[in-house]
Amino acid sequence: MSILEVKGVNKRFGGLQALGNVNLSVKEDTCHAIIGPNGAGKSTLLNCLVGKLIPDSGSVVFDGQSVLGRKPHEINQMGISRVFQTPEIFSDLSVIENVMIPCFAKRDGAFRMHAYEGVHQEKGIIEQAEAILADVNMLDKRHMHAASLSRGDKRRLEMAMCLVQEPRLLLLDEPTAGMARADTNNTIELLKEIRKTRKITMAIIEHDMHVVFSLADRITVLAQGTPLVEDTPENIKGHPKVREAYLGEAQV
Repeated sequence: MSILEVKGVNKRFGGLQALGNVNLSVKEDTCHAIIGPNGAGKSTLLNCLVGKLIPDSGSVVFDGQSVLGRKPHEINQMGISRVFQTPEIFSDLSVIENVMIPCFAKRDGAFRMHAYEGVHQEKGIIEQAEAILADVNMLDKRHMHAASLSRGDKRRLEMAMCLVQEPRLLLLDEPTAGMARADTNNTIELLKEIRKTRKITMAIIEHDMHVVFSLADRITVLAQGTPLVEDTPENIKGHPKVREAYLGEAQV
């Protein structure tokens, strides 16, 4: 069963066709990778999925409901969370304070700093934040300053903040960008564990093919804003159209 359906999506920026008749179906409880050369339209597509951009035409339906015309926070409330290419965390707060913010916002319905400060020591919020941090193996770092974390741990913290919302679909934009190989491998294992324990569907944009082939069940290849091919990772490897898109020449 598909949890996300993208049909006939087009997006232009002036004379540039960023997306051309894009169709995409993401099955529930799978990881679907979207790959392609720089400028292929991957980030534009992702921005259409989370409400940052509105397509010129076409439809985007999540769990039977259109996401078009909804604000990003409304899409988040529908069950879609996004991990950005650069980790989005509160660098001036501690690790546990970063997770307490979405815990509080989820309970309260909206985030207000003055109210958050009033429950800073609230036991229930602290316990919830600690449980989430335990899930991503960061409980021992809960009192560390977020700015002092490694790139890999900042990504892990951002994922913890997303998990508070209990998303059904997690969109990952270059989740291992700028990481050392050890942090990359740790992130792969974390994402596998999240899928296993929380049954979260994932869609990932990634240039690192080691990450893609480690996580993806299906892969869609974009070239110049248009889907080139969609298949399993095994069939994508060495596909002549994929080789042509990346290297400029077909495989012979």
